[in-house]
Amino acid sequence: MKLKKLLTFVIAVACTLAIASCHKDPIDPNEPDTPNNGEPETPFVPYAKIEGRNVCAYVTYWGLKIPEPNIMTHLNYAFAELYVVDGVYNGFKLQGSQSRFETIVELKKVNPDLKISLSFSHTVSNSDNKQGGGFSAMASTEAGRKKFAEDCKAFLEKWGIDGIDIDWEFPGLSWSGHACDPSIDTENHVLLMKQLRETLGDKYILSYAGYVKDKVAISTGWRYIDIAAVDPYVDFVNIMTYDMDAAPNHHSAISSPRAYVDCERALKAYLDAGVKPSKLVLGIPFYGRRSFSTAPTAINYDRILSLDPNVYKIDNFDAAAGVPYVTLTSNNSFYCGYDNAKSIALKGEWLHRNGMKGIMYWQYDGDDAKGTLRKACWQAVMKP
Repeated sequence: MKLKKLLTFVIAVACTLAIASCHKDPIDPNEPDTPNNGEPETPFVPYAKIEGRNVCAYVTYWGLKIPEPNIMTHLNYAFAELYVVDGVYNGFKLQGSQSRFETIVELKKVNPDLKISLSFSHTVSNSDNKQGGGFSAMASTEAGRKKFAEDCKAFLEKWGIDGIDIDWEFPGLSWSGHACDPSIDTENHVLLMKQLRETLGDKYILSYAGYVKDKVAISTGWRYIDIAAVDPYVDFVNIMTYDMDAAPNHHSAISSPRAYVDCERALKAYLDAGVKPSKLVLGIPFYGRRSFSTAPTAINYDRILSLDPNVYKIDNFDAAAGVPYVTLTSNNSFYCGYDNAKSIALKGEWLHRNGMKGIMYWQYDGDDAKGTLRKACWQAVMKP
């Protein structure tokens, strides 16, 4: 392989591996609260909810915070994992403690209009499970797809929740040790979503965590999701418009030609595939992306706010890209890109201009103690 092609390949793989950010980041597990500094709080007055617009929070099993259910329309609980033995699907279980999940379900009593979906991961974290083929194996047979869909419906009925969110990152690709088969995964992902829709009917929500590109042909088949083929079966797509690059580039820019990809190009991929913009939900990171390999790789928003001002400058803003970034004060070098209330407001204006459905964010616990980002997401989406 020639050097230029090799470099291109390495960059593409790095971005591909990092794009799957709907998973636990081991960096900075103990985020501090934002200092109050004795300043009076400005009362938060949320805009009225507008039907048909989404504000979707990913809430994790390892999270410690109890979400504010009145400033979100949807909540995706992350995660459940598949049990596959000798390539045969054998059910699924929640990751983490059931008590955490039960606490989240109880939020429907506070906000009866809140829609809660169970998100499925390709990863394995339970001590009684091991990687046995995951989505690739389960979706490879009609029997596996039907049994999984039936199990999902039974779970939704048991717990009185509202939908299923599939977070297969990604068909035809393995970056965390899960099985993959590029010759069939992308097609089987479509068949899986079709089966889920047939089994769940119109009563329940069906969504997926979407990559920032359409399916891509490779020598052994396909990689990623066939956007057009899966579109008829889903209610909306949560596009992961973050981790689209790393320092010294922005990872969640509205527009940044230097970055591997940006929000504008991600949206175009879905529109070009024929998806209506009203089914598309824009992803917002509650963290900054430093690197894909060098610690710290990612830094939660509340941690960014507590960075030493003698070492870091956090209030830089790239007006062309529409996002803030952190620099080192010693040499003014780019340290990490992230999102704040200003960029979220700009993204709200941008998504409304493009007719999109709303915002989802990964993940709730990354916010500061004041709820700066989650409040900004609500206001950006519900602004009249």
